[in-house]
Amino acid sequence: MSLKGMMEDSRFVQLSKQEKEAIDERISQYDFILQQVTDAIVLVKDDGTFVDVNEAACRLFRTSREQLLQKNFHEYVYLVPEHIFHFQKQMLHKFGTYDDEMVIRLADGEMKHVQLFMRRHKKQPFDLYMIRDITSKKALERERTINETLFKDLFNRAGDSIVIFDGQGRFIDANPSFCTSVNITKEELFKLSIQTFIPMEYHDLFDQLLVTLKRNGTVSSELPFILGDGMQKLFELTLTTNVHSGFFMAIMRNVTEKRNMEMNLQRSEERFRAIFEQAHEAILICDDFGNILRANPAASRTFELPLHDLVHANLMQFIDAKDEKVRHVLRQFFRDGEIRDELTFHMPNGEKKQLEFTSKKGVINGYHLTIFRNVSERRKMEKQLREQEQKFRNVFNHAMDGIVLIDDKQRIFDANPVACRIFALSKEQLVTKCMHAFIGSNELNKFQKWVNNGKEEEEFTITDGEGKKKIVELSFKPNIIEHVGLMMVRDITEKKEMEEQLRKSDTLSVVGQLAAGIAHEIRNPMTALKGFIQLLQGSIGNGCEQYNMYFHVIMSELKRIESIITEFLVLAKPQAVHYERGDVAKIMQETVDLLSVQATMHNIQIEATYEQVPRIYCEPKQLKQVFINILKNAIEVMPNGGTITVSVQHVGDDIRIAIRDQGCGIPKDKIKKLGEPFYTTKERGTGLGLMVSYKIIEEHRGRIDVESEVGVGTTFYITLPINNDMR
Repeated sequence: MSLKGMMEDSRFVQLSKQEKEAIDERISQYDFILQQVTDAIVLVKDDGTFVDVNEAACRLFRTSREQLLQKNFHEYVYLVPEHIFHFQKQMLHKFGTYDDEMVIRLADGEMKHVQLFMRRHKKQPFDLYMIRDITSKKALERERTINETLFKDLFNRAGDSIVIFDGQGRFIDANPSFCTSVNITKEELFKLSIQTFIPMEYHDLFDQLLVTLKRNGTVSSELPFILGDGMQKLFELTLTTNVHSGFFMAIMRNVTEKRNMEMNLQRSEERFRAIFEQAHEAILICDDFGNILRANPAASRTFELPLHDLVHANLMQFIDAKDEKVRHVLRQFFRDGEIRDELTFHMPNGEKKQLEFTSKKGVINGYHLTIFRNVSERRKMEKQLREQEQKFRNVFNHAMDGIVLIDDKQRIFDANPVACRIFALSKEQLVTKCMHAFIGSNELNKFQKWVNNGKEEEEFTITDGEGKKKIVELSFKPNIIEHVGLMMVRDITEKKEMEEQLRKSDTLSVVGQLAAGIAHEIRNPMTALKGFIQLLQGSIGNGCEQYNMYFHVIMSELKRIESIITEFLVLAKPQAVHYERGDVAKIMQETVDLLSVQATMHNIQIEATYEQVPRIYCEPKQLKQVFINILKNAIEVMPNGGTITVSVQHVGDDIRIAIRDQGCGIPKDKIKKLGEPFYTTKERGTGLGLMVSYKIIEEHRGRIDVESEVGVGTTFYITLPINNDMR
């Protein structure tokens, strides 16, 4: 080789060495840059195999360079759908570059959001991926998105009014609550400013709030707002600045009702304080242990202690804690939380007071309120009233006459036992009635005039609860208490009957005296008439038949007169009667046998039943006369025939004889007159037969009762006592 050639070769070698050094230096620079960049840079083959990686890639994938070069990029992006990744590769091959975001999953399972910059190498069989970790950025964006969503949701759903406005007070935004509060639509609101709703006299205050807001960033206050309908409401405001693009935000709450309630509460507290101090009743506020925390002046007077001493006292020192009633009251109070009762309290001066109290548990800041009322005098008065009431009740309930209390409308609201017996009703039944209900319709006007005029005594006929008629004597005192009248009721039915019996006795006495005189005066001429008629009949003889009929009629009438005289004599003064033991059933049977022929002649059947009855002391002839009189009356009132029923029974301590006919009956108003002298229902009767019968039974210490129904018949009941002691 020539020197020239050697020299050229030497220069070439020297040049190649310099170029190599320059290339190595540049490669070293590129490698330094590659390793120092914060983004991960990887060279990846088409099949995803890593060709080379920088330190940032190792930090991103959390593995060493040697381990990472053994991995495949597809292992980290398998969460990306295959068609998406295929699309990315197509874009890279088509345009030589493609940028996108994706999620990679590391070996420990952690997910990372990355931004991928893909570059295609035209001469080499690999691609360059620059990978930037944007996980924190995504988290911040997500948080910001959530915050914005939450803010909007809170803004739109908040119950408080929220508005956003600029420095001049012009509305930027407002939530629905504010629009509803001021009664203006959101579109109309954007044409107005917040000062529009603030009364003119408060504009300066609002400007001062804005100055403070710009200085401090937040401020709170209360301002009145004029609503769309012209009403004015008080709002509580909290203003903040720079919440959104440098604007201001106000959160407002309508506190009109709250302030009114606070004002009312304040007034209530003032009223409570006034009532507490001025109340006539003693008021104490105590804790659970009975320590008195507060007391009013009335309590000081009630408990006989100065107010400052009472406040430091304990309520338990005024009562007997061992008393069972006190223990019961305390248990009930702590169980139910309230109680109303009455206890005896012992005052420091030795006086005992009966205090009525009402306690409420925990009504004032957890402490108990008790109101006391001194009822000692009232209890004494009540005791006196009860004693007076008891005296009145004793007189009222044990009075011999009936007493009823009536109101202005004559309604009965109280009655004593005698009145209940007179009216034949229980007290409960009687107090629902009016006095008018017992007075007959024909006496109502008389009764009303008597009540209005206030006469002291008057007689009326009433109908009691059992339908019986009674004669009562009434006396009335109006307004013994306001709107209360007292009516005395005296049953004089028996008195009237006794007066009637006395009148009958007087009549009988007169009739007896008259009968004795008449019988004496008539019997003498009767004896002469009978003797001379018999002589006349004997002197004429039996030859003249035409006079025999006259003599028969004369003798028959004389016997009738003699019979009447005999009945008169029974009414005279009592005669010596010999009583002996007799069988009433046998006497009745003999009477029925005696009258059976007469009954048969009138087409009447006598049906008799006799029980075995005890023998009693009686005058058999007189009893037979009574039975004959009643049976003859029964026969005479049955002109068309029928049946007479006779029975003799042993009823309790009496013998009861019943004689029932099927005659025309006797009206009720005439039954009472039976037995009166000369009273009869027969055309030719004298009334002496029944009068004599009543007298005979009365002398035997018995009685005669009559039941009758017009058109059905009459029953005479004769009751004779078994033990009449008439020896």
